[in-house]
Amino acid sequence: MFLSTVIAWTGLDPNKDINWVVMPTPDAKKAFAQGKLDALMAFPPTGQELRAQKIGHVILNSMKDKPWSQYYCCMPAVRKEFLQKNPVATKRALRAILKATDICAQQPQKAAQSAVDRGVTNNYSYALDFFNAMPYSQWRDYDPADTLRFYALRLREAGLIKSSPDEIIAMGTDWRFLNELKQELPAPAASVRNDGLLCHLGQRG
Repeated sequence: MFLSTVIAWTGLDPNKDINWVVMPTPDAKKAFAQGKLDALMAFPPTGQELRAQKIGHVILNSMKDKPWSQYYCCMPAVRKEFLQKNPVATKRALRAILKATDICAQQPQKAAQSAVDRGVTNNYSYALDFFNAMPYSQWRDYDPADTLRFYALRLREAGLIKSSPDEIIAMGTDWRFLNELKQELPAPAASVRNDGLLCHLGQRG
């Protein structure tokens, strides 16, 4: 669906102009390297491994390229019935996710080592590059309703949904816990990278 929104944005029809191929990541990586696929949607460390082998080139980086970089790429979702029956558990789960996000932003080395320890990747350097590049600290800054509005419009353009952005926001969103947690979880001290050194700045600068 994400790729369909990108393709529709460029003026192509994702339902007619693209021959979609879905396969396990190792198989897709091999097929792309062999020239059997024209393009590949890759997540770390696959993209990093391909670049290290000088295979292919990046045509879109959603963390850096506008307009995609101006919106959340992911958001937690919960069934309405669960939320109504378990509001405390729902807020606790969201709090844990946001705390983990702050750890990734402030302690990328720790996050990268955890990814290696859990078997997500066996390359610490690739993992660290990813956590350093990922804008985890921006969860307090972006507007989730604006993100849903943007993607709802893109999905309509791609012919994947019929509802309007306002209908989706009205029927399917509840920002109470997020707004409360923005107040409850203070922003960590800012970090500045310079010549490979990580400097922490206090709130007073």
